Amino acid sequence: MGFDAWPDAFPLPALRESIVVVPPPGTTPGSWAGAPSVLMHDGLIYLAYRLRRPIGQGRGYRNVIAVSDDGISFEPVAHVDREQFASESLERPALVVTPEGRWRLYVSCATPGTKHWRVDLLEADRPEGLSSATPQSVLPGDETVAVKDPVIIRDGDRWHLWASVHPLDLPDQTDRMTTDYATSADGIDWAWHGTVLAGTAGSWDARGVRASSVLPTADGLWMTYDGRATAGQNWEEVTGLAVGRRTATGFGDLTRVERPAVRSRHEPGGLRYLSLLPLEAGSFRLYYEYTRRDGAHELRTEVAVAGAGANSASLVASA
Repeated sequence: MGFDAWPDAFPLPALRESIVVVPPPGTTPGSWAGAPSVLMHDGLIYLAYRLRRPIGQGRGYRNVIAVSDDGISFEPVAHVDREQFASESLERPALVVTPEGRWRLYVSCATPGTKHWRVDLLEADRPEGLSSATPQSVLPGDETVAVKDPVIIRDGDRWHLWASVHPLDLPDQTDRMTTDYATSADGIDWAWHGTVLAGTAGSWDARGVRASSVLPTADGLWMTYDGRATAGQNWEEVTGLAVGRRTATGFGDLTRVERPAVRSRHEPGGLRYLSLLPLEAGSFRLYYEYTRRDGAHELRTEVAVAGAGANSASLVASA
């Protein structure tokens, strides 16, 4: 099936056969395992994810890199803790391998005592070496914006990045967010091209949007993204779909696909940070952070097939 036919049959979570990959570190709201980033290398699946405890008990305290041969059972091979970055909290990591075979982990770091976030880069010859790599700041943000949770791909001879950008002009409203786009020749020095996706007034994503995964095509791009309607839904975003076209310099603005958002079965409904791993014959392994009945978040996986009836818009909406 071509991408042009996907809006009603995109490989989004159906939930019926999903499996827990990583349980949360606790059983209360604020205890999370999730924010995954996934890739396949030399026939193995590598997963980076964030562990978090409630506010006052550590927040985002660790990013973990783990490996699997089946996409379900993972063995940790490296981890980094917030203290290595002098950070108050860590959020979603982005794991990539360069064309030269170098491993990179882009880590979202909260500046202590502020609402500011930045992204630091670790690089090593092997994933195990990321634990002891020296961080360098590559997306520093500034006094006006926080930058975090990048989604990074290499397309052609350039690196492309979509990040969550939070304005800091109103101290009590820093949860607002847009998705901004940047490009780079080396994945280190980035040129920003502005906002490419923002929330829709009066809708489920009105308060803010955050890219979670991207799938480039010959003439454009599909993006899954997290959105929330209100400040009260911070940390409980749900998943939507957007589409965009290629431009002379990369990728352009994105347009939301009008369809129901994908939610957890359990209130307040959080299903976020969806990461897609292409497999074969139009199938994908999906990883996402999912709100449980007790309010904790767990990291789950399932296989979806583009165009399969189980992943139609109507079934996703009722899952």
